[in-house]
Amino acid sequence: MPEHSTWLTFVLAHMKETLTANLSLIGDSIIGNEAPEWTSFEPIAAAVLTALAIVVMALLVRTKLDDVERAVVPEEHLTLRTAFEVFLEYFYDLAKSVMDEERAKRYFPVIGTSALFVFSCNVLALLPINPVATSSLNITLGCALVVFVLFNAYGLMVNGWGYLKHLAGPSPYLAVLIFPIEVISLCVRPITLAVRLMLNMAVDHLIFLIFLGIFPLVIPLPVQFLGIIIVIVQTLVFTLLTTIYIGMATEHEAHDH
Repeated sequence: MPEHSTWLTFVLAHMKETLTANLSLIGDSIIGNEAPEWTSFEPIAAAVLTALAIVVMALLVRTKLDDVERAVVPEEHLTLRTAFEVFLEYFYDLAKSVMDEERAKRYFPVIGTSALFVFSCNVLALLPINPVATSSLNITLGCALVVFVLFNAYGLMVNGWGYLKHLAGPSPYLAVLIFPIEVISLCVRPITLAVRLMLNMAVDHLIFLIFLGIFPLVIPLPVQFLGIIIVIVQTLVFTLLTTIYIGMATEHEAHDH
């Protein structure tokens, strides 16, 4: 994505010398083997700030749930608590539709956290002055690798070595052929998760900036509406695929019951 300045760029500019001195911590990019610049810290900083904002909001909501008797009564107006409840309830129902209720409850902390983080990063794209962490492949690939490690770990914890045996297929005669294909398919999942999210958010933000440059005095509302749809759809796709991968990895546990 072409670089443009945001409010975070100007904040980091005050630490330019320090950031430049620590560029070796990032290393060259995997694609193109390009050396990083001090602005390369911006997506990381944006992701950290977004995560901190989610934690703060979650703690604020948690304080309202301490009183159990009052917490069961829904609030009359739209508040931070009701927004969290509606948002997380939707994805919890989504998890229950993919797997059984027991597994949905067990793995929802990962699913719900993924939905909150991706949505919070994506929604910042609706304002051109905001940094969009999910428009960087470093951030989306990091999220996808966390999901990749976790759903494989869950599969091994639930099914043991049967999880790896499942990758070999039902017939031992075809294992030599099926196992490499399944492993390749498994390893491609985080790449598709990362690239799909990054490209959609980067292109959406770029198109919005182009239209905003053409019509600086009139906000391009159709493009803004399209951006809202992309924010919602990409959050849903990333979370749905995360849920499906976890459900597939732990599927045999449900069959045993």
